[in-house]
Amino acid sequence: MHLVEPYYQWRNLYVASEDDASPFFGREYSEFEFHNSIYNFYIHPQWDSMDSPTLFLKILYVEYEEQYAIIELIGEWNDTIENDIMTFKRDIIEELTKYGIDKFLLIGENVLNFHSSDDCYYEEWIDDIEDGWVAMINFHDHVLLEFEEVGIDQYFIMGGEMEMIEWRTYSPKQLFNKVSGIVSKRLK
Repeated sequence: MHLVEPYYQWRNLYVASEDDASPFFGREYSEFEFHNSIYNFYIHPQWDSMDSPTLFLKILYVEYEEQYAIIELIGEWNDTIENDIMTFKRDIIEELTKYGIDKFLLIGENVLNFHSSDDCYYEEWIDDIEDGWVAMINFHDHVLLEFEEVGIDQYFIMGGEMEMIEWRTYSPKQLFNKVSGIVSKRLK
């Protein structure tokens, strides 16, 4: 897992540690010191911790004028033991919504599994972004199934076309436009 880096091709456009509105503003990274791990497997030091021992992230891009954020995730999304959604909602999402972000593109190809609890924080998240949405991009089928089995899928735009997006081939704006188009079709 230590070889899996967050996507870095957009660093010329946005760096969360240099954005004073980012929850990770001022963070310094090492390329050589591995200190975060998921179940005793070290992960690349470029991933950001949200104080969960199993779920890490990287804010890849934020566009304040168009009000969207692209966030890549890695690890195990565990609401049962770690209450990851509470931590993610309180420490990351709420920090971004303060600045008007109401559309979230979550990239989940490195999310290994999901363990549910209740849906209170998911419902609160959607309530907080009234006209916005949360899109789940390239999550594994078994993770999507785990979301569906507990009814959390109602809070996300997920499945179908969202699982076939070659997102690395797009610029952030192109990716947002692609996903926004899919969301618009589904909401009609």
